[in-house]
Order: sequence, then C-alpha cells, then structure tokens
Amino acid sequence: MFSSKKGLLLAPVVALTLGLAACGGGTDNKTATDSATPGTPGAAETPAAGGATNTTATSPTKLDLGGNVTLTGAGASLPAPLYTTWFTDLNKKYPNLQVNYQSVGSGAGVEQFTKGTVDFGASDVAMKDEEIQKIPPDKGVILLPMTAGSIVLAYNLPDVSELKLSRQVYADIFLGKIKSWDDPAIAKANPGVKLPKQPIALVHRSDGSGTTGVFTKHLSAISPEWKTKVGDGKSVKWPAGVGAKGSEGVTAQIAQTPGAIGYVESSFSKQAGLKAATLENKAGKFVPATDEAASKTLESVPLPENLRAFITDPEGADSYPIVTYSWILAYKKYPDVAKAKAMEAMIEYGLTEGQKTAVQLGYVPLPASVAQKVAAAAEAISPEYKINIASGK
Repeated sequence: MFSSKKGLLLAPVVALTLGLAACGGGTDNKTATDSATPGTPGAAETPAAGGATNTTATSPTKLDLGGNVTLTGAGASLPAPLYTTWFTDLNKKYPNLQVNYQSVGSGAGVEQFTKGTVDFGASDVAMKDEEIQKIPPDKGVILLPMTAGSIVLAYNLPDVSELKLSRQVYADIFLGKIKSWDDPAIAKANPGVKLPKQPIALVHRSDGSGTTGVFTKHLSAISPEWKTKVGDGKSVKWPAGVGAKGSEGVTAQIAQTPGAIGYVESSFSKQAGLKAATLENKAGKFVPATDEAASKTLESVPLPENLRAFITDPEGADSYPIVTYSWILAYKKYPDVAKAKAMEAMIEYGLTEGQKTAVQLGYVPLPASVAQKVAAAAEAISPEYKINIASGK
C-alpha cells in the first residue's frame, strides 16, 4: 500500500506547484457542467464507495484564471504527506497555479487562517463556534473534510511485536501513573508477551496540534481522571513525558528512543517502521488501526450539515477508537475571482483522484456521501466554477 511516494511523509514544509491549464474550448467550467444530475453537486453519477472516482480534476473546457495564480495554505501536519502528493500530481496536469502549503500544526493553521495571512488553513479538529466567530463576516468560513486518518500509539520495543493496551492502561500511561513496561496492568492484556523491565519514555506534541486535540478529546471521553486533571485542546499541560514539534518530530523521537511511546497519525508510524499498539475500543474489543476499522469508525458517526464531527469514543464492535477527519478551512468569499476558482478546482481534485491517492498512502478515503456533502458546500466559494465529482469521465 505504501509506495515510494511515502518518502515525502516527513517533509515539514510543502511548497508545491499545481496548475489549472486551459484545455481548449471557450466555455467556462460552471456552464459546461450545468446539465449534471440534480441532487449531486455537478455529478452525473454517484461516486464509488469511499469517494474515489475515475474523473479528471476538471471538465475538458477552458478555465480562465487570467494568468498565474498563487494560493497559500498552512496547518495540520497529519494530512501534509497526502497534500504533498495531491499537489505534485495535480501539477502534472495543470501548470499555472502555484500552491504553497506549510505543515505548521493545526493550531498555527487556524491562527493564520483567522488572521487572513493564508488563502486556506488545515486542521485535524473542526473549528469551534468561538473560533468561527473570529472570522470576518465579509469572508466567512467553510469547513471541508478532505480525508481522515487513524491516530495510533506508536512504540519502540524491539522484542515486542504486538502490544495490546486497554483503555484504562493507555490513559494511565499518559497520566504518568504507569511508568514501566512490565507493569501488571499492561501484562494483563498481553499474556505470554515478554515485557521488558524498562521505563516508559512518553512523547507528546510540543506545538499546538489538531492531533493533540483529537487524542485529548478521546482521553477525556474514556477517563474521568484525565478530563478533570488535564482536559482537551490543541495544547494541554501534559502530566508526563517530553515534547516534540510536529508529527515528524514525535515520530523521530519515538524511533530514536528505546522504550518510547507516543501518538501520531498512522501513516507517519508506518513510514518510520514503527509498531502501533492494538487498542481497546468502547465495545471492549482490541482493534488494530486498519483501514477497515477506521472506515467502521467513520460510518458510526453521521456527518452533520455543517460538516463538523467530533469522534471522541465511537460505537461499534469493529471500530478503531481514535479516528479523525482532517479539514481544509476555506473562506466563503474570495475578493479575487481567480483564487476562488482555483480553490474549487483544488478541492475538486482532492475529492476525486485525490481519494485514490489517500488509500495508497494509508489514509482513510471519504465515504461517498461525505464527498458529495463536501462538494455541495464548496460550491459556495465560486459562482463561476462547478465542482464535478462524477465517475466515469
């Protein structure tokens, strides 16, 4: 599943060029696709399960951006490897739009988006009402889930090939209450496993992080003690452990520290060759972080009309317990018409060909119903462009 493209996974800054070239013809994309079937935004058919389709990024008609256009974005590190690949592949098709994306963490991404210093942000936690209220009303905000990923507890124990952690145990590890790998509470779920008498080296994010927000929301849902003593947020006061910047930093720290454990998006742990613990879910089953288990998690939480879903402790016997959508934060109104068109074209690519790339890189593709909701919401950005997520083009 993990191709050579995965070598891009640990690049902290993505500065890429993607393009939207004129492809002949003289009609605008919006007009050319107006005959699409009602009920699906610009779509002639319902996309295949998982949202992946065979469509090209735009219809084969001219999209006039009036010259070269640059979009800038910043935010979550979780989807950065995926966005790297999306923008690289899109560049092979459409050469006159440059996209610069910086993997600075969800907290910084929301902050820069709020200040208006970027054209779009990215966050692994949907913006809260109070954050949305800070966006100038003449701009507005649309939250667009573009992919999803599992957050795993990656560990560095060379002689332990499989590790099961109960809900109580991994909460207590991050509370600093369980300090050694041979603790009886860990051994109870791992009969026959030779656990080393070795201190647990806990690693967490030092920067404002959507991954942290998702993980601490989950811990607050399963542990009353965590909720009372620590709580949730993109940044928290950690009871134990050392901090590292970005998913890249946490992954590197775990890899170089025997006895370490920390939370990262699953694609980072796989790229680094780290093992991930099998976690106990709400139904009491120990579930590994597979694509199938993550899809079960997404299915257990319907996405509301505002496209904000906080998956804190999912139902379902087969659900992996820590899964999150990752959102692009877009403005409802862009004063620059060309940028508005470019934003919709970029989103369209992510919802179509980009979903196939998501599977290849270890991310969870959007369910077809979610992809259609995202496309419908993004249509508000530009009245001169029509997003087409039809299959079979």
